[in-house]
Amino acid sequence: MARVVVDVMLKPEILDPQGQAIAGACSRLGFEGIEQVRQGKRFEVEVEGEVDEAKLADVRRLAETLLANTVIEDFRVHVAS
Repeated sequence: MARVVVDVMLKPEILDPQGQAIAGACSRLGFEGIEQVRQGKRFEVEVEGEVDEAKLADVRRLAETLLANTVIEDFRVHVAS
């Protein structure tokens, strides 16, 4: 069994109010030097057998159709190390 990771983030041009709230809280809590925070999601997908290009393509298709809203989010698929 292998693990494939899908990282989903808002596209850079999309406002991230949750990230802005976290960045604002950082300075109030004494974490200096934090200029920007972008909030995202991480999915860990367990697949049977070895990960090959076909399985990665399946997980990419899963990300496009279910895990990410591709209108406002980008995603990256990679094999967990």
